[in-house]
Amino acid sequence: MSDERDSERSGQERPSTAADRRGRRSAASSDGGSVTPGKGRATPSRGATATAEKGSLFARLARFLREVVAELRKVIWPTRSQMVTYTIVVLVFVSFMIALVFALDSLFAEGVALLFGN
Repeated sequence: MSDERDSERSGQERPSTAADRRGRRSAASSDGGSVTPGKGRATPSRGATATAEKGSLFARLARFLREVVAELRKVIWPTRSQMVTYTIVVLVFVSFMIALVFALDSLFAEGVALLFGN
């Protein structure tokens, strides 16, 4: 409320938008109303470019396969020794998890048998 009274007393209009309050519109209008380069035209829609890239089914499939092969060439494949190490680590971890689940299952089965008197 006090802002409105202050602006009425000083004879200035109160800024109506955040851009006005930051002074962006007033700066653009003070230099002759210049517009940011590249403005003044509509933003192209995504649908326009998507329909231009579509081709026949076989052309799209061939392009997909070429891109897959190109990506696979970028992959750094592990050496034989790395692969053996990774395989051993996975097998040890899986064996440990199997033993843990078996032990917990046996423990809970004994607990339930004692609790309900089987």
